[in-house]
Amino acid sequence: MVYAYTKSEDRKPPLARTKLPPLFDEKVTFSNWYRFVHWRRSSLFVLSPLVALYGMATTELQTKTLVWAVVYYFMTGIGITAGYHRLFAHRAYIASWPLKLYLTCAGSGTVEGSIAWWTRDHRAHHRWTDTDKDPYSAHRGFFFSHIGWTLIDRPKSRLGYADMTDLNADPLVRFQDKYYYLFALFFGVVLSTIVAGLGWNDFRGGFFYATITRMCFMHHSTFCVNSLAHIMGETPFDDHHTPRDHWLTAMVTFGEGYHNFHHEFPQDYRNAIKWYQYDPSKWLIKTCFYFGLAHDLKTFPSNEVNKGMVQMKEKKLLAERRQLAFGTPLEDLPIYTWEEYQHLVLRDNKKWILIEGILYDVCDFMHDHPGGSKYLSTALGKDMTTGFNGALYNHSNAARNLLTNFRCGVLKNGMQIMTDEPIPQGPLDSKNV
Repeated sequence: MVYAYTKSEDRKPPLARTKLPPLFDEKVTFSNWYRFVHWRRSSLFVLSPLVALYGMATTELQTKTLVWAVVYYFMTGIGITAGYHRLFAHRAYIASWPLKLYLTCAGSGTVEGSIAWWTRDHRAHHRWTDTDKDPYSAHRGFFFSHIGWTLIDRPKSRLGYADMTDLNADPLVRFQDKYYYLFALFFGVVLSTIVAGLGWNDFRGGFFYATITRMCFMHHSTFCVNSLAHIMGETPFDDHHTPRDHWLTAMVTFGEGYHNFHHEFPQDYRNAIKWYQYDPSKWLIKTCFYFGLAHDLKTFPSNEVNKGMVQMKEKKLLAERRQLAFGTPLEDLPIYTWEEYQHLVLRDNKKWILIEGILYDVCDFMHDHPGGSKYLSTALGKDMTTGFNGALYNHSNAARNLLTNFRCGVLKNGMQIMTDEPIPQGPLDSKNV
């Protein structure tokens, strides 16, 4: 059964890519540009890679420090994906107090801002995706959506509204927001440095590798969700907005690369729904669920998920179908009476046959017919519906597709109407009736 949709139920076409208005209310010039720079964030995101490069050039990388840097990279990265993102921004599950506290501290260790600040922008991104009110709109280009948006101090009035009532009432979120710089300093700098320093006397390596270099990689891993995940990959669930699914993006973002799914089903605790897709954040949340540390894991009904995939497959098939020739549409064909059909064949020597109420001109196919022209010659001017469909030969699907290219008319009433009137002997003109 094919279901019809109302206008509100039907799929939206891709959002038109229009030129967005300027970022600021006033024009940026050589004399005032510095007023539009967010100097604190710019200093962090521009200087930290330079410090990391200096450290790499001047500091030996010890194996233990490398291992610690990678381990702490994953520990803090999960704080963003499973914590800031899926727990706080989307409420995809409910975390126990110990898990919630860990994710808060781990997320602080990435030095990407407080939960309140991070979540506010992310919710606005989902609410206003690809528009001027999107804090990191992909329609402004790769650089802007990746890191450019962090370097500017845009008026809050230009950003879309996001409801933060739930987090404003959360004591832990408020506490972390109030003392964010202490959280970031300890979990982002001090802890990663002193573990290497006190553990194997590598304070310098702990600072340059486990702290600064790790932090740089973590920043750009998160930024890839806003940039790379909006330009690379497929749109298996919806193509109205720019989010896309790609395994490579998932690999560099702790499983956040199945972004088309995420934007369609934002409250689902999963980003990847297939067992082989890389999503360590999902695996962690599920593991915590088994140990009683998380509950109420939200998932969208599989019927709705599969429905979105089927609809996109249908859309792609229709697009491919439009590239193929299926003959003149039935509604555009001229209409003939039985008498006109007979006259055109018998008097004007047209090579026409009738099948199921449709007239076909087989003149150019007479000598190419696999069974020979004899079969077509004996069918001219006749109704070959039963013969075509099995009485003489049950034609293949390829033959039926080819038949559509020979359409030349529609028979009025679809069949011969018995009449006492003789077939007119004079010339007849085909016409629409």
